[in-house]
Order: sequence, then C-alpha cells, then structure tokens
Amino acid sequence: MAAGRRAGRYVTWRHGTHRTPANPTAAMRSRFLALRVRPANRNITRNPDRSLPDCWLLAEWPPGQPEPTDYWLSTLPEGTPLRHLVRLAKIRWRIEHDYRELKDGLGLDHFEGRTFTGWHHHVTLVSIAQALCTQLRRDPKVPAPA
Repeated sequence: MAAGRRAGRYVTWRHGTHRTPANPTAAMRSRFLALRVRPANRNITRNPDRSLPDCWLLAEWPPGQPEPTDYWLSTLPEGTPLRHLVRLAKIRWRIEHDYRELKDGLGLDHFEGRTFTGWHHHVTLVSIAQALCTQLRRDPKVPAPA
C-alpha cells in the first residue's frame, strides 16, 4: 500500500449503550478510507515552493449504504493511524455533551452583563467549573452523586 493511504476497513470508534443480540457490545463502527490529498482553494496558504499542502481526506461508508456518507479533511501528520483519524472525527458527541453541560448545568448562558470584563469573568468561572467536573468524573475514587 502506498504511503499516505490508509486502507478502507471497519473501525470501531466507541461503544454505545444500545446493545442488541446482533451487536452485544454496542460497538459503533463503520468502514473508513483515508487518503492524502491536496485540496485546491485560492485562500489556502501555499508551501514555500508554491505547492498546496497535503492533508487527510477521511471518508465514511456505513454498512448498507450505496456510497460514502460523511467526509472530513484533517491536517494531522502523514503517519497518523486510521483509528486515530476516525476517533477524532467522531468525537462530536463529546463536544455537544460538554457544551450542553456548560450551558444548562453550569450556567454559561446565564450572563446578563454588558461589559467584556464581566463576560470574561463569567466564562472563566464556568470553564473552571467544567474542568473541575471533568476531573471529578475521571477519578474512579470519587463517589457518584446521590
């Protein structure tokens, strides 16, 4: 296989909660292909030799679909494993969960001030609270909330 290409194969990016007899581990998996490409655009900064920089094109082709359904471009280095590319592309659920927690649980959307300084203080405190919650969630010794 040529350098800069990761073979199309099935990759499991995480395990969910919806177990079925056909999928007892609730594996979230799909078939992926990664290729090194040089996207063309007038606004892309060129290399010193005026060539366009190369990047990863990641395509997802779910089982039962007639063609790929999702595509991502990534500037990660050429040696990046396919599993790592897929994991980062599919992490959107985590970002949405964190944003929802910041907004609804920690009060990110409660700021009603009028100054940048006040907004900056509010966002800083909410971010610190989010970091603390994340650290507590990662510590196996901390008891679950009652």
